Amino acid sequence: MPPTDILALLQGTDRRTIGRADEVAAIVSGNPRLFPELITGLWSPDRLVRMRSADAAEKVTRHHPELLAEHKKELLGLVSEAQEPELRWHLAAMIPRLQLDTRERKLAVSGLNRYLEDRSSIVKTFALKGLADLARYHPNIQPGVIEILRTSMKIGAPAMKARSRKLLLELDHA
Repeated sequence: MPPTDILALLQGTDRRTIGRADEVAAIVSGNPRLFPELITGLWSPDRLVRMRSADAAEKVTRHHPELLAEHKKELLGLVSEAQEPELRWHLAAMIPRLQLDTRERKLAVSGLNRYLEDRSSIVKTFALKGLADLARYHPNIQPGVIEILRTSMKIGAPAMKARSRKLLLELDHA
């Protein structure tokens, strides 16, 4: 399948559905050479293609996080630029899968902290999860993340309270 067909499969008109993102994720998982084309979809002029590319890329990298490595710089930049909630929550899930140096980790944490101010409680909840995932691999940020989780348990939306409680238990700081 030519790479351009991957993005064509992600087109559509109904923003409320993931369209064929699962099918694309399966295709790319079976042929990882197509992953760069999927990543280019994150910058598509078509909002649905951006959203569905993010969904498919996030699903592929659950089992193949190494595919993100060559796109690290672009993804860290996109964390700051992304406006759509659907794109933001998938980025919040993918960013902790990257191998980050100190500067990159600061960028990632800063971006995820900004997501905590998003209007969408889904974005906020994924940002909490992303921060907790980063804290697992970077103990020096754990105290700050634990404080964020404790605060979210008190004043967050119900989904944020529940997720924060679970994440604190996973970090063993309930």
